[in-house]
Amino acid sequence: MLIGAAFVIAIGFGLIAPVLPAYARTFDVGVAAASVVVSAFAFFRLVFAPAGGALVSRLGERPVYLTGLLVVAASSLATAFAQSYWQLLVFRGLGGLGSTMFTVSAMALLVRLAPPSIRGRVSSAYASAFLVGGMLGPVLGGLLASLGLRVPFVVYAGALVVAVVVVGTRLSGARLRPAADQPQRPPMPVREAMAHPAYRAALASGFANGWCNFGVRVAVLPQFAITVHDRPWVAGAALGVAAVGTALSLQVAGRVADSLGRRPLVISGLAVTALGFGLLGLADDLVVLLVLSAVSGLGAGLVNPGQQAAVADVVGNERGGGKVLAAFQMAQDSGAIVGPILVGVIADQAGFGWALATTALVSLVALLPWLGAPETLPEAAGPDGP
Repeated sequence: MLIGAAFVIAIGFGLIAPVLPAYARTFDVGVAAASVVVSAFAFFRLVFAPAGGALVSRLGERPVYLTGLLVVAASSLATAFAQSYWQLLVFRGLGGLGSTMFTVSAMALLVRLAPPSIRGRVSSAYASAFLVGGMLGPVLGGLLASLGLRVPFVVYAGALVVAVVVVGTRLSGARLRPAADQPQRPPMPVREAMAHPAYRAALASGFANGWCNFGVRVAVLPQFAITVHDRPWVAGAALGVAAVGTALSLQVAGRVADSLGRRPLVISGLAVTALGFGLLGLADDLVVLLVLSAVSGLGAGLVNPGQQAAVADVVGNERGGGKVLAAFQMAQDSGAIVGPILVGVIADQAGFGWALATTALVSLVALLPWLGAPETLPEAAGPDGP
């Protein structure tokens, strides 16, 4: 049910992604001001992440998840009826608060409900739902925009309300805490998680994954494609084949993570990501550009299930870990925000080749902590595991 909700959420996010900048421009503002509206959502996600983790630890996963969805729904509906640019900025930014709430609590729910033996596959299925939904959403959003730029926001709000009703009903009987007559372990603090080398490695790979795949791939790769080939459709093609590469690797990554372990999957994923981005800057040929874009996507699909399953292994399903999961989410969001900015500066000063090489270097540096981290898969961890 959480996977189905993730699909709906991703479609909804995709509905508004292509129309939000144009909608902001209707309030007689420039490109920079319109971009601020897009960034406000990510900024509020990052700032509110610690509070979101604390709410999960205090109130529980289910109420925070459902409340987060309702906050985003209210934000989207308010955005649709904004009467000024500043209202639009505030309403859209507040949606980031709800996004953090349901993102962190969804991770916590998956930790609670998924047995260790299938965590990799569950993470892959969850990521696949977001990926496919994110690919379909912009197409539907473009069609709805023909009815008016405010329409996609209203549809997104309605879809989220439906998701709240369905998930709330289906999870009402799930036991997420020990019975009253059983001892309850306190939530894991970030300090305890930081003592585990695998968690520290996951923070590094999470930051690199945000930098490379949520940041540079979305914000910089399209600009590079258009600069080199001077055809607007090439940007969409590069993003499309990268998404296909991610989708293909996700189909096998979960099973590998649950059989061979989390550590080798993350290491290989970071290496493949570095290879793809490192060579992209040298891609003058269109076919080579598309192939390397797909390679970078393959790397992303390998990294995600392994690192998320490793974090879940560290926390375990016998106790809460809202703050621990929030810190991991913050690492990814930080990379997604900082990466495009710094890489953009490098591209302006030294060219796209150096900019993409820097992105590859970030992925390789994040690989190093995993070389010394223990395996967290229970069957493979042995006496030195968590």
